[in-house]
Amino acid sequence: MTALCCHRVHKSFGSVVALEGFDLCIKSGALTALLGPSGCGKTTALRVMAGFERPDGGEVLVGERVVASRAAWVPPEKRRVGMVFQDWALFPHLDVMGNVAFGLPKGEHRRVHEVLEMVRLDRFAERMPHELSGGQQQRVALARALAPRPAVVLLDEPFSNLDASLRARLRAEVKQVLEAAEATAVFVTHDQEEALAIGDQLAVMSEGRILQTGAPHEVYRHPASRAVAELVGEANFLAGVVRSGRAHTVVGAVEAQGHCDGDVVVMVRPETVALESGEGSGRIVDAEFYGHDQLVRARLEDGSSLDVRLLGPRPDLAIGSCVRVRLTAAPQLFDA
Repeated sequence: MTALCCHRVHKSFGSVVALEGFDLCIKSGALTALLGPSGCGKTTALRVMAGFERPDGGEVLVGERVVASRAAWVPPEKRRVGMVFQDWALFPHLDVMGNVAFGLPKGEHRRVHEVLEMVRLDRFAERMPHELSGGQQQRVALARALAPRPAVVLLDEPFSNLDASLRARLRAEVKQVLEAAEATAVFVTHDQEEALAIGDQLAVMSEGRILQTGAPHEVYRHPASRAVAELVGEANFLAGVVRSGRAHTVVGAVEAQGHCDGDVVVMVRPETVALESGEGSGRIVDAEFYGHDQLVRARLEDGSSLDVRLLGPRPDLAIGSCVRVRLTAAPQLFDA
């Protein structure tokens, strides 16, 4: 069953087009990560879903109910949509219980305690927001959004105000809470790692429209375009020429099934490259060591660069070393 759908949604602010033919459908119980660069329209899309912005065209459905179109308009408070804002937007004059209870019918104390237990903040019910850590405040905001049992929860970059280590831990906790609540959620982020880690479904967005949707691993392995490949994970792009079903590149020939003879762009993920020391097609020009792995950059014969992700230290691949390059997985090909 579909919990939320946007069909051909358009939204402009004066001469600035924020959404242009935006299409996205969310299945019930799924956590969808909406990934895109800053300024691509992600937050506007979320605000249209929530009812804070009225679209200029298209329609939005929550379940089978049209909540926004040229002929229909349902205000935010009647859409059964919960919202977790980027700055959490807690009420500073209300304690934790008061924040979570806001918007619920009076006397719903049992539900307040349920969601506070869900986010493991039941011991902090009487604390004020300023007495909580950033991570705790974020969980209060999530509890408040879940309290009315919404059909969909929308999260607008909720971890952007947190440091990297806390952000990684908290996103795992939030995913567990949403799964335990059997909630349907749309999670907006510009962080590729976050999108891949948290979503059951990944929707990649650019310039006001969705470029591709699918399971995170499928979008990562088989991006529909170079634009998607650049937005999802790290990628190298090599020039290639297809002749008789093979694409010839500076690092060798690869299968080019389905591509006609001519120029192509070959996408190679950094982890699908093996390097061996010795005379070959490249030379190490840079390396960044991260402890568990390292990112090595090789300069190839044609002057192009190739980023390679390797596990652990490799003393044989010092800067200046000559290397042989071998692809360990079939690359993705795009028309040039």
